[in-house]
Amino acid sequence: MAAVVFGVLAGVLFGALAVAVRSGLQRGADPQVGALVVPGVAAVLLLPPALVAAAVEGVDAGDLWPFALAGVLAPGLSQVFFILAVRDAGPSRAAILIGMVPLMSVAIALVALGEPLRPLLLVGTGLVVGGGIVLARERERPQHFRAVGVAYALLCAVLFAVRDNVVRWAARGTHPPPLVAAAVSLAAATIALAGYLLVTRADVRGHGRLALRAFWPAGVALALAYAFLLAAFDRGRVSIVAPLNATQSLWAVLIAALVLGRATEMIGRRLVVAGLLVVVGAAFIGAVR
Repeated sequence: MAAVVFGVLAGVLFGALAVAVRSGLQRGADPQVGALVVPGVAAVLLLPPALVAAAVEGVDAGDLWPFALAGVLAPGLSQVFFILAVRDAGPSRAAILIGMVPLMSVAIALVALGEPLRPLLLVGTGLVVGGGIVLARERERPQHFRAVGVAYALLCAVLFAVRDNVVRWAARGTHPPPLVAAAVSLAAATIALAGYLLVTRADVRGHGRLALRAFWPAGVALALAYAFLLAAFDRGRVSIVAPLNATQSLWAVLIAALVLGRATEMIGRRLVVAGLLVVVGAAFIGAVR
């Protein structure tokens, strides 16, 4: 029962993350600085419980490097593309496109890790692709929609898929406490993004305060989503938790409609159908894995 509750909460919070990012952008905050703030706030929030978990359960520092590497990819580099995707495609459409991560993750695993191809994977693939086709054939989109947002969302999904497979490959036989692994990933993402901005931007400090005020709710959503997701996996099977977490695409549509308004996001029947197809397809893929 706990795994179900935590899995649902993770899906809700990952859906809320996209809407929180959109709200931060509407306040005029810099997207790239916001990409640093979101994992930074999440890392700070998860650090205390991670230290407690490390003290209680014990940690081998050598087991943590894969999670640091994965964190640089996602939510490190991916956070930049995620915020740009939400800015240009909107939270609902970005979340649905990023919901294709299980499909991409499995495709990489089939080639790189030699995982077996099962019939239900083909069913899930067909549903996810169908959702993408329905989304692409939308006739009405919000005024702020730009096609480049689709590319940003798909790049973000690819980075998440690569991250999943890096962790899956490197974590065979190593099982650090989930909260510690999450905190390390978030901290690595924050350090990588801070380094990138310091090298490429001279005005980070000038945008920092506004970005922190605008994006801290997204950082809280990310921290809580990670915590609930890891708690769910710690208590239940992947076949139970993965489909529940995959509902984040539909939660993003619902929360966007409630917070931003259906008219603003142009949430119609096609968008909902696309979200349903992607979620059900992702659920099939997650359950098979």
